[in-house]
Amino acid sequence: MSDIPKKFYVLRAISGKENKVKEYLEAEMKNTDLSEYISQVLIPTEKTFTIRNGKKVMKERAYLPGYVLIEAALVGEVPHRLRNTPSVIGFLGGSDTPVPLRPFEVSRILGTVDELKEQQEDLDVQFHVGDTVKVTFGPFDGFSGIIEEVNAEKKKLKVMVKIFGRKTPLELGYLQVEKE
Repeated sequence: MSDIPKKFYVLRAISGKENKVKEYLEAEMKNTDLSEYISQVLIPTEKTFTIRNGKKVMKERAYLPGYVLIEAALVGEVPHRLRNTPSVIGFLGGSDTPVPLRPFEVSRILGTVDELKEQQEDLDVQFHVGDTVKVTFGPFDGFSGIIEEVNAEKKKLKVMVKIFGRKTPLELGYLQVEKE
């Protein structure tokens, strides 16, 4: 059975239920003969950073919400079993016979996800002494100032801000400011 050519297809799932679909399909692959026809189930994800209570929080979210990629050989009753998976709406395209993704589409989707992961690791924004920045978070939101000191290890900046006509030093994190 392993000589059956497998191609990538896109399953439409209820948004937010992509992980449930993946878990269900992986369980079915373990417990039934579905593993002969499906080689992998993927949910393209990206890492996003937000600030909560002054701290940077990393969250992983679906890059293509509502879609699950599967590499499978759709022969016999396999398409029917995939369509009838809980939380699955059907195959992308809506026709009776699912259309596989072209190889360049698969490489573009998977390549984009790899790029996003690399970009998130390179979150370091280059700040230099003398740059003008605007505070975007915290009690001094909206104030502008000049960078006096950069601590790259701690990702902290010392910014001189004019408050009531006087220059006041503030220690701020990289995510609390943006370049002007």
